[in-house]
Amino acid sequence: MPIKTTQAPQAKRWETVPVDEGAARTLATDLNLPIAVARILVSRGYGEPKAADRFLAPRLSDLGDPLALPNLRAAVDRIWTAIDGGERMAIFGDYDVDGISSTSLLTRVLSRLGGQTQSFLPDRESEGYGFTEAALARCLAESNPTLIITVDCGTNSVEAVEVARRRKVDVIVTDHHAVSEEPAAAVALVNPQLGDEAGLQTLAGVGVAFKLCHGLIKVARDAGRACAGDVDLKEYLDLVALGTMADIVPLVGENRTFARHGLARMNQKTNAGLSALIDVAGVKGPVEAYHVGFVLGPRLNAVGRLGSALASLELLTSDDPQRAGELSVELDRANRERRDVERKIVEEAIAEIDEGFDPEQHFGIVVARRGWHMGVVGIVASRLVSRYRRPAVVIAINEEGEGRGSCRSVKPFNMVDGLQQCTGHLLKHGGHAMAAGLSLHESELEGFRDAFNRACRAELADQDLRAVVHVDGWLTPPQADWDLCEALHCLMPYGEANPQPVFGIRDLRIVGEPRTVGTNHLKMTLAAGGSQWDSIAFGMADREIPDGPVDVVFFLEKNSFMGRDSLQMNIRDFRPAAPAPPALKS
Repeated sequence: MPIKTTQAPQAKRWETVPVDEGAARTLATDLNLPIAVARILVSRGYGEPKAADRFLAPRLSDLGDPLALPNLRAAVDRIWTAIDGGERMAIFGDYDVDGISSTSLLTRVLSRLGGQTQSFLPDRESEGYGFTEAALARCLAESNPTLIITVDCGTNSVEAVEVARRRKVDVIVTDHHAVSEEPAAAVALVNPQLGDEAGLQTLAGVGVAFKLCHGLIKVARDAGRACAGDVDLKEYLDLVALGTMADIVPLVGENRTFARHGLARMNQKTNAGLSALIDVAGVKGPVEAYHVGFVLGPRLNAVGRLGSALASLELLTSDDPQRAGELSVELDRANRERRDVERKIVEEAIAEIDEGFDPEQHFGIVVARRGWHMGVVGIVASRLVSRYRRPAVVIAINEEGEGRGSCRSVKPFNMVDGLQQCTGHLLKHGGHAMAAGLSLHESELEGFRDAFNRACRAELADQDLRAVVHVDGWLTPPQADWDLCEALHCLMPYGEANPQPVFGIRDLRIVGEPRTVGTNHLKMTLAAGGSQWDSIAFGMADREIPDGPVDVVFFLEKNSFMGRDSLQMNIRDFRPAAPAPPALKS
């Protein structure tokens, strides 16, 4: 069931991506590429043939030395000491896909190297996010470790690391989040943010965990340890790709290498848990980045949002196909429940906002209610940002009157800076420029709402807040053909910093009558000269259709239906045709 809304869709702003046309033509000739693909490579910083070739064909052999990560050697040495001494090690993860993938990866590799390990995930509701003192207490009670290795968390967990030290438990932190002025005093703090290599600073938590595994094997091989030859890290690249793409880090550099090779591994279905989840989710054909972000990732996240993420962790570490099948069904059921919970909260939030929303006065949106589920407020906040094009904070208030909220932003508003202006109303807050979290007491809600709106107004009052469609190039109709569609595959996988290419064509005719399909989607046939395309515009069935020709911006894709493949425009936006310079010719 779709979420019902009454607000008309906002017009989008189209911005054509600038490109050095001469460099694009040279690159197209040197690498025998369609000019449209060469323009995209040049505009994204790959104008030199060598750089473009490495982007198009990322090689595992190009991965950097893992020991270049700050403090990784100290972490490796401490872990080998633990393995040699038969110490109990606890792998302390997080409950999102990146954290679960990291935990599974490190647990599997350390076990193969002879380590005694036990996995641990915090409880979202009772213990909060990351390496907290409450989660540490339960970890110590359940695992009785002498060494804790955190993955995807722990950098700023000063108090918990100190508590562990007093209990004579060493802590190695592996993480990728921002570092505070006084980070945790761990035995080794492995975080690329502490170094100055920009290419490493975009790693996800699972990428840092992979580097740790790589470092363990590299040092072991140099020392002549026989066990190092028994572990092939390529076997675990599906987990690395899963966490990397689900965490929406830039898919460039080493992250792109992980994603490209990890997807290939994922499609071999060697991981029993992932294979079962792919089947239960109904993925047809090769698994692509889209499936990780919108099909597999939400199912792995769902149980952690509604309760415990242990089922997802067990799925990724299980080698039993029958058990993996059972867990996949459980995750699929939890995801349907999560969608129902999310839908209800979104509808309630929209109804509350629309009662008094004034786009000239309200630049920051804050909604809160008792009874809302903390596990889905981040998703709800993202929905509100998409709808209102304003920074949004969604807060779930518990029975004691404490509210915990998730915050999502729009450019150019830095959420962390904005929350800093509201500290007098908050118990704590933290996060990134585009996404953050906070806690407050219910009595401070109205004060926070006013302060947050003032902070947003100061930054956004003079900004054009419409959604932006970045157009990678304008095509002549003959250029939007099967050859281009096939050539675009070399740019995959798409994701952050490497978005799916968007093209535009001007002055197209609408053939026949557009029709509504599915819940709110617009299906129509577009034509120009001797060319014709099927097209689908998701969520646009309520848009007004121009009487005459139209300009469209779109993804070009293959649509497979009932055994038939067709070339399809996946429309991002359309508007009445306007006079414009002619499209560049190839």
